[in-house]
Amino acid sequence: MLFRMLGPLEVDGGGVPVGLGGTRQRATLGFLMMHANRVVASSQLIDALWPAGRAPQSARKILQNSVWRLRRALPLGDGEFTGVRLQSQAPGYMLCAEPEQIDLYHFRRLAQCGHAELAAGAPRAAAVLLREALALWRGPVLADLVETGIDWPELASVQNARLDALEDFFEAELACGHHHRVLAELEKTVATEVLRERLLGQLMLALYRSGRQTDALDVYSGARAAMAERLGLEPGHALQALQQAVLTHDPALIPVGIREQIEVRMTGAPREPVRAAAAADRP
Repeated sequence: MLFRMLGPLEVDGGGVPVGLGGTRQRATLGFLMMHANRVVASSQLIDALWPAGRAPQSARKILQNSVWRLRRALPLGDGEFTGVRLQSQAPGYMLCAEPEQIDLYHFRRLAQCGHAELAAGAPRAAAVLLREALALWRGPVLADLVETGIDWPELASVQNARLDALEDFFEAELACGHHHRVLAELEKTVATEVLRERLLGQLMLALYRSGRQTDALDVYSGARAAMAERLGLEPGHALQALQQAVLTHDPALIPVGIREQIEVRMTGAPREPVRAAAAADRP
C-alpha cells in the first residue's frame, strides 16, 4: 500500500485507488500521515480538523467515526502483509507504516542522501538522487485538503523542504556545468520565491554562465528592491559579493572545468591550453 501526500491525497492499494470518503476522513488520514509512526493525541487531531474554538461538542465522537470508516476503507488486514496499521493508542491514534510507503518520507530520505552527496563533493550523484526526490511531487502538499481550508503549520514546513531540495538540485546541476538545463526552472521558481537569496544567486550564476550578464544584474536589482520594500533590508553579503563578481567578470564564476564544458557544448571540442599551443609553435 502506498500513501501519497505530495500533491492531492491518494492511497494506492496495490494498483487500485482507495476511496477515502469525505473531507473529514481525508483530513484525519492526512494529519496521521504527516505524523506517521507517532501517536497523535485526539485533542491535536480535533484542533487540526476544526478551526480554533469551533469544534462541536461531539468532536471526539466524530473523530472516532472517521477513524472507524478509514479502517473499513483501507485494505489493512492485520498489517502483516500490507505493513500498515491504524491503531488506537492513548492518548489518540497512530498510523504505522514503512517510510517507503509514504511519499513524504521517501522524499525526505532521498533529499537527505542527495544533500550528503553534494556536501561530499559528488554533484553528479547528488543530482540523480535529488531529481528522483523532486519527481515524487505532484503539486502542493495535500492540495485537495488545502482547497477545503486546511492550513496546518506543518504544510509550510514540507513546502520549504521541497524548496531546500530544489536549491540543492540546482547547485548540483550548476556544479556539473548544466546551467542551460536548469535555467528555465530557476527563472520560474524565483518568480514566486523572490526573497530566497540562495535561489537568486543560483539564477544570477546560471544567467551569467549563459552569457547574460545584464540579465543577471537585473535579477539582483529586482531582488534588492523587493527586499527593501517587503523587509526593509539589503541583500546579504553573499549575494552582494556575487553581484560585484558579475560586474567585474570575476573568472572564479566559471571554473576551468565548467569553462571547458561550455566550450565543448558550443564548439564540439575543448579549446587547447595556451601553453600547449605555444609549445607547438616553438621549433
